[in-house]
Amino acid sequence: MRIVLFVHSLVSDWNHGNAHFLRGVTTELVARGHDVRVFEPREGWSRRNLLEERGARAASDFRAAFPLLRTRLYDLEELDLEESVAGADLVLVHEWNEPWLVGELGRLRSQGAAFRLLFHDTHHRAVTAPEEMARFDLSGYDGVLAFGRVIRDLYLDRGWARRAWSWHEAADVRVFRPLARPREADLVWIGNWGDEERTEELEEFLIRPARQLRVRGSVFGVRYPDKAVRALERAGLRYRGWLPNHRVPEVFASHGVTVHVPRRPYARALPGIPTIRPFEALACAIPLVSAPWDDAEGLFTRGRDYLAARDADEMAEQLARVLRERAVGASLAASGRRTILERHTCAHRVDELLAVDRQLAAAWAAA
Repeated sequence: MRIVLFVHSLVSDWNHGNAHFLRGVTTELVARGHDVRVFEPREGWSRRNLLEERGARAASDFRAAFPLLRTRLYDLEELDLEESVAGADLVLVHEWNEPWLVGELGRLRSQGAAFRLLFHDTHHRAVTAPEEMARFDLSGYDGVLAFGRVIRDLYLDRGWARRAWSWHEAADVRVFRPLARPREADLVWIGNWGDEERTEELEEFLIRPARQLRVRGSVFGVRYPDKAVRALERAGLRYRGWLPNHRVPEVFASHGVTVHVPRRPYARALPGIPTIRPFEALACAIPLVSAPWDDAEGLFTRGRDYLAARDADEMAEQLARVLRERAVGASLAASGRRTILERHTCAHRVDELLAVDRQLAAAWAAA
């Protein structure tokens, strides 16, 4: 089957978590023998920032880490969409694409193109900025893949789509797996500052507990203001900047515990959507302690796959427990990884994607 993806970026994961998931999905599709073609804009903001910060070597590192993956760079004003989707059976369009491109692909589909066409939403804008999502003309689309039930229901309730499915993110277990490394520090947090969407949360669930416990720790991510870096350092946490996502497993392996601090829109308005970081952490078998979020869809088992904390004091207690009682950490690590392998790998998500495609193909045949 020929599958075409229009993404924001596959090469760059600079402040762009969706690249993690799409790399795993694309790798799985290619490994199964599908003809997969990925298009990304040459001047996309994530790619542009990565190259400005790290240079061309960052793209070379991507190719070395993901030898099965290739992307086609395009300039929007020169892109021939009909040629790009020629012979396609399924086209998947991510929501960080330009509205013009989204609309033109829908127009091709409405005019009789033979591919199934799906829109892929992996952000909170449907809740926090509905006017931005309303710019997209999805009338020609066969449906929407939303990374959680609450987003799926919004598309249906608001009439933005005729069909929608939940398609959660997941771990690429080819990359995210337990490794043996010497312990460098106790606590690690991997995540971006978050456009002031979790400033208070990071103070409460990362900085204050670390300061209280006096643990050694590391923080990786981008867009940290100087004030935040100073606060981390005062808490004994070393800020280490951007980390290529394929190197996350070795960092997890050299630390004793990690935390999950969801951005405010996910914690307050999007129950059931943890974003991709917990999937990757559990796949690497590192004990995880989470700030409050509502696992409304039952993705994991609280208390068995991960521990939860209601405030800074409870976060400190849970972290201390994991670091002090090795059996607790080992049990969490084993259970969390088992849950990932049983339910939340990119292979599972490819199975779900292909099941949606078969459903659409059957509906075509019956029409």
